[in-house]
Amino acid sequence: MSGLHADAVGVLEGWRAPDEGQERLREEYLAHLGAHPDGVWKPCRDGHITASALVIDPSRERVLLTLHAKLRMWLQMGGHCEPEDISLAASALREGTEESGIEGLRLLRPEPVNLDRHLTPCAWHLDVQYAALAPRDAAVAISDESLELRWFGYDEVAEVADSSVVGLLARTRALL
Repeated sequence: MSGLHADAVGVLEGWRAPDEGQERLREEYLAHLGAHPDGVWKPCRDGHITASALVIDPSRERVLLTLHAKLRMWLQMGGHCEPEDISLAASALREGTEESGIEGLRLLRPEPVNLDRHLTPCAWHLDVQYAALAPRDAAVAISDESLELRWFGYDEVAEVADSSVVGLLARTRALL
């Protein structure tokens, strides 16, 4: 079992789910990790833990979304865990930085904001979602995984993104 696997179990065991649906997902994630010592890595074909970060602007009025190159959807920054990741939070920050180009992101809080399970072309993603604040001098840079990056006002997100992003934004706003 890797250190990241142990961190994922610890994060999920310690996280207080905000509702019954999130509690069911938390339990599913823990069961998955219990059954799969490789459950945080992409090669696990039964699904794997991923980490993402919803990037919030310094004024706390907008979020940065990426038009994902493969999925052709507006999403928060996120993706697969890597061997160098020491924690899920670190994985979320790494993904946020890589996909946004913004240096100096910091998590809104150390624990997850939301969980979201979704099917992708490679396998089920058991996404552990965080919120990250961009620094005042944030400059974005598009990565290879993105077709476009754009700041959206909170009221614009539902027009471009699916219900998973809208739900993540709602949970994040409740924490702001």
